[in-house]
Amino acid sequence: MQLTQGMEYFFAGFSLISQKGLKRFVFIPLLINFLLFGSSLFFLYDWLTQGIAYLTGMLPDWLSWLEWLMWPLAVLVVLFSYSMIFTVITNFIAAPFNGLLSEKVELHLTGQKVNDDGFVDVMKDVPRMLGREWTKLCYYLPRAIGFFLLLWLLPVIGQILWVLFTCWMLCIQYNDYPFDNHKVAFNDMKRHLKQQQSLSYGFGFAAFILTAIPLVNLIVMPVAVCGATKLWVENYRQHYRN
Repeated sequence: MQLTQGMEYFFAGFSLISQKGLKRFVFIPLLINFLLFGSSLFFLYDWLTQGIAYLTGMLPDWLSWLEWLMWPLAVLVVLFSYSMIFTVITNFIAAPFNGLLSEKVELHLTGQKVNDDGFVDVMKDVPRMLGREWTKLCYYLPRAIGFFLLLWLLPVIGQILWVLFTCWMLCIQYNDYPFDNHKVAFNDMKRHLKQQQSLSYGFGFAAFILTAIPLVNLIVMPVAVCGATKLWVENYRQHYRN
């Protein structure tokens, strides 16, 4: 079943990040994720604590029982907003390193280099990589706003649609690195992923579940890049071989 197979590709990333020759390329994306998450978490907790204290202080005594309800709602809203901002920032900063990691994973899996670019050539290609991240962001934001509104306007149905959309975007985000290494256009990549939707959603669902687990989510990015590269090699690479 392709849905299960897509999940297996994601989890294959756990074994790939520990392979000899790949660990050093995993380190930088992992460090970026850890530093940004760790440093911002302290500010987030302090801001949330002060915000809840301010709101509960405004409540009359007869509504003081609402405090227990405000905490989980506030945490959900803040974590949602935080995860969006955090993901956008880390993807922009880590894009060149994730592309390099994907390239080395493909070399490990196939024994063939993606290209012969040196360090200087890679640095020159950084603006194009960041432009690709901007393309993904422009694709994501208007749809995210629409699905977020449905999340509140259509209980249950809206939540299901939001989860499906998130799974699709996680699939696009991480599969884009091996596609982009081969200069495959963004729209062509989406077309390929849509042709095997069960495979794509399976991969995205596994990434969605692991992203929701504290601490584990710190290593999701390199794991997903490795798993997505394996998915590319075994399902799409043959279409773009010279």
